[in-house]
Amino acid sequence: MQGANALHFSYLCTMAESPDILRETLARFWGHGEFRPMQRETIEAVCDGRDVMSLMPTGAGKSLVYQLPTMVREDGFCVVVTPLIALMKDQVDKLRARGISAAAVHSGLTPEQIDATLDNCVYGDVRFLYVAPERLTSEMFRLRLPKMNPTLLAVDEAHCISQWGYDFRPSYLRIAEIRALIPRTPVLALTASATDEVVEDIMARLMMVGGRVIRSSFERPNLSYSVRRVNDKNEQLLRVIEGVPGSGIVYARTREGVEKLAEWLTGQGVDVTWYHGGMPPAERVIRQEEWTSGKKPIMVATNAFGMGIDKADVRFVAHWSMPDSPESYYQETGRAGRDGRKAYAVLLTSPDDRKRSASRFSIEYPSLEAIKKVYEQIFNYLQIAVGEGADYSFDFNVWEFSRANGLYVGSTVNAIKVLQSNGYLTLTEESDHPARAMFCVSRDDLYRLRIDREELDLFLRALMRMYNGIFTEFRAVSEEALAAATGYTVERVRELFKTLWRLRVIRYIPARRTPLIYFPMDRLPTEDVYIAPTTYKIRKELASSRLEAMFGYAEQEKECRSAWLRRYFGEKDPGDCGVCDVCLARRKTGRPAVTREAVMELVAGGEKTVKQLVRALNVEPEQVLATLDELIDAGKVRIDQTGVIRL
Repeated sequence: MQGANALHFSYLCTMAESPDILRETLARFWGHGEFRPMQRETIEAVCDGRDVMSLMPTGAGKSLVYQLPTMVREDGFCVVVTPLIALMKDQVDKLRARGISAAAVHSGLTPEQIDATLDNCVYGDVRFLYVAPERLTSEMFRLRLPKMNPTLLAVDEAHCISQWGYDFRPSYLRIAEIRALIPRTPVLALTASATDEVVEDIMARLMMVGGRVIRSSFERPNLSYSVRRVNDKNEQLLRVIEGVPGSGIVYARTREGVEKLAEWLTGQGVDVTWYHGGMPPAERVIRQEEWTSGKKPIMVATNAFGMGIDKADVRFVAHWSMPDSPESYYQETGRAGRDGRKAYAVLLTSPDDRKRSASRFSIEYPSLEAIKKVYEQIFNYLQIAVGEGADYSFDFNVWEFSRANGLYVGSTVNAIKVLQSNGYLTLTEESDHPARAMFCVSRDDLYRLRIDREELDLFLRALMRMYNGIFTEFRAVSEEALAAATGYTVERVRELFKTLWRLRVIRYIPARRTPLIYFPMDRLPTEDVYIAPTTYKIRKELASSRLEAMFGYAEQEKECRSAWLRRYFGEKDPGDCGVCDVCLARRKTGRPAVTREAVMELVAGGEKTVKQLVRALNVEPEQVLATLDELIDAGKVRIDQTGVIRL
């Protein structure tokens, strides 16, 4: 028996022994009694041994649909391809906490660590291997993959394989190549957002012949979408924050915008923190912890924040700036209300948004020559000569690089994406990197050094005993393991490292959290860098059409917001949600939202401005202005030159 049929037979035999082994496995490892909507249908399709394309919204429990089928089989082993290092670590930790062996391979590991991990997958009892897409091309991975005998290949964020998708990554194209190495292994492709065109492209590129497509509804019944058209976004945002108790995220486009908005909100008495890619890594970790722990309920951030964050009680997500696409908007608003309780997604727009977006778009999509110049500047910045750099990873902060080269960050990001789509490099999200050390004196010289303190001598002996090759190259070192071996605290180990560095005995790089840039090939002379004009043109046109679609969502007032988004993602005849601003406006048609009496009573209690009335009545500014027009026409109130309303 060959191919998927063999797996099909194996699964059915297992399931025949216990009619509801799926539910038993769910309870045994995850402690749940029931599946979420569409989870069981997807899991059963995977257990049938067919290729499956599953579209499940953010927070719908995607990880379970590949984890549970693997655990149903006694010999189940699953390879999970994902670009998110933070997700890898989170999933590995959660699986291990349940007593399930899991491992991860990504650019943040040393070759020795990767080698040992892959050996464990071949010879050990590992059930899940998470791997970054750029690692699929390595010889050590390809040689070991068939020996692992995986029963399932899961591709997370599968939209990254499509050039029609909003986050295309060329490294994903290599997934089809590794399928040839494991022809009997079915594939499960997962994404939270993809149009019909993207779904077809994903299935073609993954060679999912006869594969089944399972769509969960993209409806979020507890999430109320609304668009606020205002001249003063700050004031409207303040009303949202004051009107929705609990935790929230506010997205702004730029680093400067984030800092200014956070400063203004702080001045209004809001307990806020902020986050963007230009901050030092340690500061970002601290600010993220402030928000996740609840110390600071409001997070103002660029879209660099949120990926891999699993905070269930977010009550609102507000967008101060227009998102790039409905895909990114849906993903970002999906971080609200994951606990199932009522939550809000608010998009703030102003009359000049289109003009701003058009200006930004022209800046963020540089010429082909400018992109090639960025390629050259990256290698110069990292001090990599022509003919070098293949298969190496380097710490790389886009903000710092842009500042050092006098570049606009948005232009740099898009230039990198184009270089990435042409296969010249890969930029990963930030990941943890262990401390590294290397002796800068020989072993003989070390013994001749006069080190008076006994604890330094003990520490040096432990360091040499635990890390072979540390005299000839930088080695990743575990400060925790050294602490256990010497009996010192981790803090003391770090102090000893710094002491030896000051004595010029070692070179020491502390543990850090940074993004990585990976080069699959050596640096080319700049004139040899080729970027297909058609590829770039398509990317630019797709980005423009998605931005236009986002404006279409914001400007239309006739269709339910939730229905509009679900229809965009291919849902047929989506029903109205009943809770978005469009649906609520329909209910209020014909009824005055703001009475004359309510306005008169507030003005009688003291002079008021329009903003003060809007905040006091908690309604749209247009409603207050309409009622004021009626009162002015009736001679009941007047507005003086300073904007104060008087009886």
